[in-house]
Amino acid sequence: MEELARLAQAAGAEVLATVVQERGAPTPPLHFGRGKVDEVTALARSLGATLLISDDSLTPVQERNLVRSVGVRVIDRTALILDIFAQRARTSEGKLQVELAQLTYLLPRLVGQWAHLERLGGGIGTRGPGETQLESDRRVVRRRIGQIHTALGHVQRHRRLLREHRRDVGLPVVALVGYTNAGKTTLLNRLGGAHGRAADQLFVTLDPAARLVSPPGLAPFVLTDTVGFIQKLPAQLVAAFKATLEELAEAALLMHVVDASHPRAREQMAAVYQVLGALGLEGRPTLVALNKIDRVNEVDGFVRGLVTEGAVPVSALTGDGLPALLQGTEAALRPTRVRCRFVIPYARIGVMGAVYERGRVLARRNQMEGIELEAEVPPPLLGMLAPYRTDGSAGSNGSERVPVKEAIR
Repeated sequence: MEELARLAQAAGAEVLATVVQERGAPTPPLHFGRGKVDEVTALARSLGATLLISDDSLTPVQERNLVRSVGVRVIDRTALILDIFAQRARTSEGKLQVELAQLTYLLPRLVGQWAHLERLGGGIGTRGPGETQLESDRRVVRRRIGQIHTALGHVQRHRRLLREHRRDVGLPVVALVGYTNAGKTTLLNRLGGAHGRAADQLFVTLDPAARLVSPPGLAPFVLTDTVGFIQKLPAQLVAAFKATLEELAEAALLMHVVDASHPRAREQMAAVYQVLGALGLEGRPTLVALNKIDRVNEVDGFVRGLVTEGAVPVSALTGDGLPALLQGTEAALRPTRVRCRFVIPYARIGVMGAVYERGRVLARRNQMEGIELEAEVPPPLLGMLAPYRTDGSAGSNGSERVPVKEAIR
C-alpha cells in the first residue's frame, strides 16, 4: 500500500487515505465486500476525494459497479502505472509502447464508455446507436493496435540489426535490471559517462540507453539500461515493451541492481526474478549490485548473506565499490572471451589496436619479428587474428570458448 501511494504521487495525485480489507476471496460484482464499499463511499464523500485506486486488478464490470457505488472515478494499479508511463515516455518508440499497452487495456473496457447506450438484450427494438458506436470504437482501437504492432515490428528489426552489429564487433552486453528506483540510471551514468535523467522517483527511465564502458586494464563492454520492474507489473506493459526487453535475452550478463537501503529489498528482488522468469530469463548469468549502500547504517543479515554469496555493495551516487563491481563484471564476462597468444608484425600495428580496443591484453613483449601479446579476445576477433596466433586454435588451457552458464548470486 505504501508503494501504491508512491505510485499515485508519481502520477500527480494527492493521497487522502488508504483502506485495507482482509478477505478470503474477492466478490465478483465489486471485488471488495459490500460493507467495505459503503465505508469507502462515506470516506470519499467526507474527504472530497475524486479518485479511487485499487491495488488489485479490477474487471471492467467491477470498475463500473464501483463507480456507481462510490460515485467517483475508479482505476486499478495497472491503469495507474500506465498513466505514469504515458507521462514519462519521451522517445517515439517509448510513446508507441505505452500507447499499445493503454489500448490493449482499454479495449475490453470500451463498453463502459457507452453504458448509457449499450444493447439491453436480444430481440427487435433493442438494437440502437449504442451498439453501432461501440463497435465503431472497437474497430478504431483494433486498427490502431495493428498500426502500432507494425511500427514496433520495424523497431524490433532495427534493434536486431544493432545486436548483430555488436556481436560482429565482439563487445559483450551487460544489461541493467532491477526494481524501479533502485538506481540503475545513476549507475549507468557513473560507469558509462552518460547523462540520463535520474531522480528518487518511480519509473523515471522508460527509454533504454546503451553506453560503452572501458575500465582501465579491463576488457570493454556495452552497458544497457532498461525499464524498472515492479510488483504486479501489468502484462500489457511486458507485451508492449517486448522490443526493449529482448535486449535482456541477448545480454551476456544481467546486472541486478538492488536498493540495499530499502526495507523491502528481499521482496523487490523476488519481484524482479518473477518478471525475469516470465520472460524466460531465469538462470541467466547474473551479478547482483547492492546499490545505495551509503544509506545503510547497519547491514542486516539479508544484505550480509548476499555479499557472502557474491553480491557487490556499491554506491552509484558516491562511486564507492565500483572498482569491485567492475572486477566482478570482468570475472563474469571472462568465459565469453578466448585467451590466446599472438605475434603481430610491426608493419601490422593496427591489428594490435583492435586487440586493445575490443579485448584485454594480459602481457606484451617486444620481439625481433614483432610484438608478442597474450590477450583475452572476443571470438569475432579470432578470424582477423588467426594469421598471427602462436598457440594453435584452442583457447586458454587448450579448451574452446565456454559460455557462461551459472548465475552469480
